[in-house]
Amino acid sequence: MQYRLLGRTGVRVSPLCLGCMNFGNRTNEEDAIRIIHAALDAGINFLDTANVYSRGVSETIVGKALADGRRERVILATKVHGKMGDGPNDHGNHRQHIFQQVDASLRRLNTDYIDLYQIHRPQPDTPIDETLDALNDLVRSGKVRYIGTSTFAAWQLVEALWVADSRHFTRFVCEQPPYSLFERRIERDVLPVCRDYNIAVIPWSPLAGGWLTGKYRAEQPLPEIGRHLKQLTEKPDDPSVRRRLEAVEALIPLSQELNCTLSQLALAWNVAQPGITAPIIGPRTMEHFSDNLGALDIPMDAGILERIDQVCPKEQGL
Repeated sequence: MQYRLLGRTGVRVSPLCLGCMNFGNRTNEEDAIRIIHAALDAGINFLDTANVYSRGVSETIVGKALADGRRERVILATKVHGKMGDGPNDHGNHRQHIFQQVDASLRRLNTDYIDLYQIHRPQPDTPIDETLDALNDLVRSGKVRYIGTSTFAAWQLVEALWVADSRHFTRFVCEQPPYSLFERRIERDVLPVCRDYNIAVIPWSPLAGGWLTGKYRAEQPLPEIGRHLKQLTEKPDDPSVRRRLEAVEALIPLSQELNCTLSQLALAWNVAQPGITAPIIGPRTMEHFSDNLGALDIPMDAGILERIDQVCPKEQGL
């Protein structure tokens, strides 16, 4: 396992991050713990979850999986922002919600500190200085070691860095954006900003929500389960659907040349991109995890990358 620095920190993380969104929802507790343990045994030391995943169940499962002395081996990331109750203040990036939710996450995760605490989404009606002030207090208290963002625009990252520097607050060290062969628009501005300011990048949905697994094929029966089935059945002639199906058919022969699956090709491409720290995999089963892990063995040379760019153009979305 070739570990990578987490942005401008001295912490090293695996080139794949185990995402835990399915745990407690599509993956039961027993299977989820087996996947987490298999990931740690394989050398993955980076886990990402969130308080809103199954309303805290995912965090609870992660806490149980790490309760046998494995906690110190892991860089543990979770998030705050989403709605966790019915009250008017039970969501967002304000101090009250952050302070309330960090303690709830710590209890569920069965730990006294969080390695990377991320703001799950921006919130325009809460000043970024309030958010950073609250996070700075958490870092100083020892409850949180590093802070990050998810799905922030480039200008929001720059604004946050400026506020942090001007107010002497802790800086964001990591951004979690959507990024895949089918969603490359962050290459225009977010990735350059992150490279310039040495911010780690841990992409979510590197398989484009299942599109890049090969489960959706042109002129072939649809799978029984899939998040895009409604779109495929109700809007089969939609231009975006056609573009993605055509791209899948163009990428599969390349994956066959490399003796790998389409998902392994997509993940290997993501790992190889400049400025990317660790794409987040979201396996639902042990079979999915084994397939995803195999992506680290797929070579990505300049010729392969150029052929992929011809199918999935830079800085664009399909």
